[in-house]
Amino acid sequence: MPDHPTAYLVLASQRSGSTLLVESLRATGVAGEPQEFFQYLPTTSQSPQPRQWFAGVEDESILRLLDPLDEGKPDLAPAAIWRDYIQTVGRTPNGVWGGKLMWNQTPLLLDRAQGLPDRSGPGLLSAIRDVVGSDPVLIHVYRPDVVSQAVSFWRAVQTRVWRGRPDPVRDARAEYHAGAIAHVVTLLRAQEEGWRSWFAEEDIKPIDISYPYLWRNLTEVVATVLEALDLDPRLAPPPVLERQADQRSDEWVDRYRSDAEKEGLPV
Repeated sequence: MPDHPTAYLVLASQRSGSTLLVESLRATGVAGEPQEFFQYLPTTSQSPQPRQWFAGVEDESILRLLDPLDEGKPDLAPAAIWRDYIQTVGRTPNGVWGGKLMWNQTPLLLDRAQGLPDRSGPGLLSAIRDVVGSDPVLIHVYRPDVVSQAVSFWRAVQTRVWRGRPDPVRDARAEYHAGAIAHVVTLLRAQEEGWRSWFAEEDIKPIDISYPYLWRNLTEVVATVLEALDLDPRLAPPPVLERQADQRSDEWVDRYRSDAEKEGLPV
């Protein structure tokens, strides 16, 4: 058995910069094939759809901006088959595995891990270990400016463009909505609080990376993760993705901060 970690898991919330990190790690060719394996709902085999992020919201001025639900197809794979797929697809030939987990996905991970015939015990840490196959390096990516994060999320959930530059045609249909952004701010704050509470309860000290530091020092951050995996940090590539934020994002952020101050919305 190797005496150094052979896996890593990026812990984050949506629009925190985690994709910037994992795509640069993937580009090294030696740091796994990191995917968001735990986003797919067993009921549909799909990641959460736009309206599922707004479950319980009855405001039609929000719902009209979101695509209708697609029923999808249930994922009937047994837990062991599900786990074997994740371990295989996330690994590069050198044996290193990579993945990404959002706090809202932890109930799904826990539920699927309970069905494993060889599960080691209760709790999220055991579930991660059982699914990944070893104790991974944990990397926590967070975005201090949750308003900017929520604006990014609200644009993406309307257009369904989650990476790369905004699509002009799709983005043209996206509309500012203070109530929708407020809903997302609350969701994202709850996710971050979930991670930090778990770290405190389990005395976990992940590699902690803020979004502003990440996008300014991406190559250095990738090198740090490579070193933690006992891989050559010189393999860290230049950034492979661009930030999505643009002038429209900045305008919506400023507008929301103004609306939040007047209407008492969360920030």
